[in-house]
Amino acid sequence: MGSHIRFDLRHMRAFVAVAESLHFKKASEALFITQPALSRLIKSLEDEIGAELFSRTTRQVTLSEAGRLFLTECQQAFTHIQRGVQLAQQAARGDIGRIAIAYNDFSINSSLPHLLEVFKEQQPAVSIDLTYMPSHIQLDAIRNGEIDVGFLFGPLHAEGITTLSLSTERTVVLLPRKHRLAHRRSVKMEELRDEKFIIGSESGWKTFRSFVFDLCLRSGFIPQVVQEATSSTGILSLVAANMGISLYSESVRNFIRKDIAIVPVESTHATIEIVAAWNAAYQSASFRLFHRSMEQELARLETPAVEPAS
Repeated sequence: MGSHIRFDLRHMRAFVAVAESLHFKKASEALFITQPALSRLIKSLEDEIGAELFSRTTRQVTLSEAGRLFLTECQQAFTHIQRGVQLAQQAARGDIGRIAIAYNDFSINSSLPHLLEVFKEQQPAVSIDLTYMPSHIQLDAIRNGEIDVGFLFGPLHAEGITTLSLSTERTVVLLPRKHRLAHRRSVKMEELRDEKFIIGSESGWKTFRSFVFDLCLRSGFIPQVVQEATSSTGILSLVAANMGISLYSESVRNFIRKDIAIVPVESTHATIEIVAAWNAAYQSASFRLFHRSMEQELARLETPAVEPAS
């Protein structure tokens, strides 16, 4: 196919209808067109692309490899179009002052609250929709346009997603106050080999669990997990109850309990990065304001204060 695309949304809708139902009759009924007309649209699309999108027999219709790949892109294209329609409608109503933000446990206990406070002072008319969402689920939500920006674990390298690094923190071990290591200035990962670990559940902490297991494996052992929790509060409570130890980012100092000791981990790999991530393909007017606010505030925080001359 040349540089000029000679098919339109009718062809794409016809293809997606057949691809999702794998049935020409059902697809034609859903589209309110005849089967011959639907077949002509599909044939025209295949001729234009130069590839068979379906494998047809007298009994069934299946997607070819080319069709499977094309379906993924078509579905994303329709998501983008729908997002464009929503943004246009919001702009027409003058309702562009809303931003959807997702966060994980670590970001809400770290840099995010401050960035939100600064943004609200700058743009008080913009409504902020905050949703808790594990890092691995945020990625899909960003791709699908369900949220404007996510705050999650980095580093992150995903096609079509842009990131901004917000903070890098040391990993600490959380210990019951009476633990043998509770009064140490730091601990090596190897010293935790025989400890009982408390970690977040797979459903909500998938990315951080991978980080913890990788950190332990680099130190020559597999952590002995005895308890799982769905939240930071649950993890802290289990540690305080002397059920085991846990790993967390240093931001835990912002809300730590008196019955828990925090000891930094000695390891070149024990750093936790939090990034802001968004879809490079579309950005709402409100997100562009938020992005600018984040960059300005991060630059201000990184600039050392100049002491007045004596």
